[in-house]
Order: sequence, then C-alpha cells, then structure tokens
Amino acid sequence: MLIFLVFSIFCCGQDQKTLSENSQNSEVSQVDQLFYIDGQLCQHVRRIFQDKRGNLWFGTNNYGIMRYDGKTLEYFNKNSGYDFGRIIGIVEDEKGNIWFGTYRGLSKYNLSDGEVEFSYFSEADGMVNNEIWSLIIDSKGIFWIGTMEGVCLFDGETFTPFPIPKAHVKDTTTNLSYNMITCIMEDKNGIYWFGTDGFGITRYDPSASLRSGDETFSFITKEDGLSDNNVTHILEDKKGDIWIGTMFGGISRYDGKSFTNYTQTGVVNGIEVWSIYEDKRGNIWFPAENAGVYCYNGKSFTNFSEKDGLNTNAIQSIYEDMEGRFWFGGWGGLFRFDGISFFSVTKEGPWD
Repeated sequence: MLIFLVFSIFCCGQDQKTLSENSQNSEVSQVDQLFYIDGQLCQHVRRIFQDKRGNLWFGTNNYGIMRYDGKTLEYFNKNSGYDFGRIIGIVEDEKGNIWFGTYRGLSKYNLSDGEVEFSYFSEADGMVNNEIWSLIIDSKGIFWIGTMEGVCLFDGETFTPFPIPKAHVKDTTTNLSYNMITCIMEDKNGIYWFGTDGFGITRYDPSASLRSGDETFSFITKEDGLSDNNVTHILEDKKGDIWIGTMFGGISRYDGKSFTNYTQTGVVNGIEVWSIYEDKRGNIWFPAENAGVYCYNGKSFTNFSEKDGLNTNAIQSIYEDMEGRFWFGGWGGLFRFDGISFFSVTKEGPWD
C-alpha cells in the first residue's frame, strides 16, 4: 500500500512535498536531522486524538498540528499559514468541529467548500488567558478551558470566567503559575475535578447547592493523602476509581475514601506522571518520566522501556484508536505498540 506523506518546510526544512514508499532517495536536509530522530515525523508529539470520521490528529510541542486521514499525513503550521505553538488539548464537538487548546488561545477547525478553515479565540474574545493547559467538552456540550490564569467556560459564542477557589496548603510553592489549572475532568456523577499547580485538587459539584449543608467546592491535598499538590492529570476509570498523576509524587488511585500511592510504595518508578489513559479492555496506561510506560491490568503493573523498543524517556500522550492500534507521543516523536514491543512511526510509516 502506498502511503503519501505531506510535509511542510517548518518540520522538514524543505518546501511542501509528497513522499511515498517508492521515494527512497529523497534528500534529507540538516534541519531534518535536527528535528527528527531516525526519520521521525516531528521532534515532540504532545497530544493524540481520533475524530468520528477516523482522522488521527497529532498535536506537537512547537511544530503545529498533524492530521492523518488513512492515506495522507498533513502538517498545519507556520509555513502553511497556521501558528499554534504548543498543542495541549484536542476535542471534537457534536457538529464534528475539531478544537485545539494552544498557548496562543483556542482554535477551531472546520471544512468549508473544500478549504481548510481555522478560527481563533483569545483574550480579545473574552478568554481569561491565552495559554491553555487543559480543555474538555462536558456532558452538556460546554467547553471548560483551563489556562495559566484560571478557568473559563465557552458555550460556542461567549467566554465566561469561572473562578476556582484554592485549598489552604502549608507550602504555596508553584511550578509555573499560582492560578494555573493543569487538568479538568468531569466524573460520572457530574462533578468537576480541577488539577492545580501546587494546591492539590479542587472539586466542583453543581448540584450541591440543591442539597442542604453540602459545599459546592471541596478540596483534596497532601493532608488528605494526595501524593503531591502539583497535579498533572486526573482520570476516572470504568470502575469509578480516580487515578491521579502528579509532578513530584508519581501516581496514585483514589477509591473515594482512601489513596493507594503506587510510587511511594515502590511499585512504580518515576515521580513525574503527565498522562493517564484507560484502554478498551480497562487497562490503565501511564508514562513515568525516565522510567518508561506502565500498564496496569487490574492486578499487576507491566513496565515497558528501552528494552522493549521505547527509545524515549518522556511520553506525554497515549491513545488507542478505532482499529485497536496503540499510539504513544512524546519527546522523540510518535511511537506504536504492537502488543509486544514499541517502534517509531517515521516518514515512511508504518501506519497500519
């Protein structure tokens, strides 16, 4: 099968061109060698997402957006007229529009008369801050946007600031910003969980105001058993347990009453966990900085590292697509997992 790849000069150091498996003699510039590891697609893939049409989207750290439609890989970046910077979130709305959280604001992608169109939203449109760090669409279709300076809501037309109160903590040292919201999650009960930079987790229960004596906001910090107040990712699994990744305390699981900290107990190595993912079989996947990737099957953890072909120490995104293929993005580019070992996805593939 011939796979055509469209590359832009920002990542390739050359004019846009199409490469196929038959084009084995293409010249690689010095810029290519700087940006790629073993012919990788880009130096740093930060987010992975598949839309309802089956297109795979890859958000990079500073090289724009990549889209693979099953035949062609296309870059959208500065050299093709789109300047996004770091891509930190990718979501799809009910109309099939794709939205990107970037450090320059919120961007919307749609297709009109065969022409690619991107719309941009920023502080000038009512956002609280342009530098987005978390992005979700909730069960009601409302956007929750976590930024370097707090949260705002977006209904498709209007941005509304949503102040998040902070927990009282002994050490108020932050990693990047006092008001930063690192991650947002809506659980099965409609409660919103906000990860903060140094103040643990803030929970917001919209229905609490209807119940006498219940607080709308509640907090979880190290004093409650949280491994670290610098929270990076929150995931609710199919069983209802909450998995929490942190910057300095590794990963833990919360059953609603108590925490199990797998890093503190020595089961998991690596204190920095940036992403947590549950696959179709209910396995929990997560990377640990300088310690590879872990998979938890409900009973035990399996660690994958360089010995398994994972030649990077910093994975930041894990995704299982509709076809059951596993994709891993991070420093060093894009990787696949075939159930046994990892391999790089280069300019020539493999994609299938």
